[in-house]
Amino acid sequence: MKNGFWSLLSKPQAGEDFFLPDLCSPVAVFTLVVLAELMVLVWVLAQPVAEGFDWLQLAMASLFVQWIVLLSAALLCRLRNWMRRRPLGLAIACCYAVVVGLALLFTVLADWVLYQGMAGTPPLHTEQLLRHGLIALIMTSMLLRYFYLQQQWQSQNQAALQARLQSLQSRIRPHFLFNSLNSIVSLIGTQPDKAENAVLDLSDLFRANLADADAVATWGEEYRLCRGYLRIEQYRLGERLQVQWQVDGLPDNLPFPLLTLQPLLENAILHGLQPCIAGGDIQVSGHYRAGRVELLVSNSCPQQSEHQGASMALNNIRARLAALFGPAAQVEAWQDGPRYFSRLVYPCKQPST
Repeated sequence: MKNGFWSLLSKPQAGEDFFLPDLCSPVAVFTLVVLAELMVLVWVLAQPVAEGFDWLQLAMASLFVQWIVLLSAALLCRLRNWMRRRPLGLAIACCYAVVVGLALLFTVLADWVLYQGMAGTPPLHTEQLLRHGLIALIMTSMLLRYFYLQQQWQSQNQAALQARLQSLQSRIRPHFLFNSLNSIVSLIGTQPDKAENAVLDLSDLFRANLADADAVATWGEEYRLCRGYLRIEQYRLGERLQVQWQVDGLPDNLPFPLLTLQPLLENAILHGLQPCIAGGDIQVSGHYRAGRVELLVSNSCPQQSEHQGASMALNNIRARLAALFGPAAQVEAWQDGPRYFSRLVYPCKQPST
């Protein structure tokens, strides 16, 4: 364990593993200022006073501490990229050196200001330097420990979220694979070109299913995958499957999670069109307005909305969209007469071209 500890200190902690947050952000600066002021307030309240609260002492102590905090944050912000490329032990030592060094420097400057105008050189208060240096050392240790625990907590949450997204994405049903393989086998002897295209479409679907769950692709990629999926089903169902697309209002570069529309199409076929001897049609419409994506899928033939498979697919899509785009994402389904509707909405910004 000792060797592992020293090995950890000797390795750079780049990327998301780096313990020190971005101290240039307004939130981080505000947090540090508030924590420093609370510490000053506690220190002033602990001082014995004869008459009332010493506001002057609070103001002077606040000015002293806030200068140290703000300059420390500015220096560590500038040094952050440099420290990320250095061993962890050196980065921690650099943090201590910056904060403790500034505390000692301002202690000396404060003595010089107070003794300005007096004859001679201001005395060097060694005890005061040690006290301020020790306070800075303890507070830096507490903050570094807090930053480290916060980084570990964020890493664990990110890992749990990624594992959850991966489990939600891995949902291509075995029956679809078996049906696709049977369709390909039937096409090999009579229509080898279609069989080859079906194999390519099937490989694209499984490649997308194995992609990073938290990676958001584009609508153009999802549209291409879904058309390939429908071509595979078309080989099996023939004229029983009719599809109408009305998606000109969705830009190709719009952020869109892979395999989000495909389960809705699979539900429409599996629970809607396939049980009907005469088949049916699927209509897909979508648009992007005011920073919101809206996609509507409807299919003919009655479909029970409480079907376990359909509900599971909708819940998976709802969980993925909520994890990627926040609570504003919505997924709903309903039946209106002879048609079944599935609708998903989520907020996003279209990337500039």
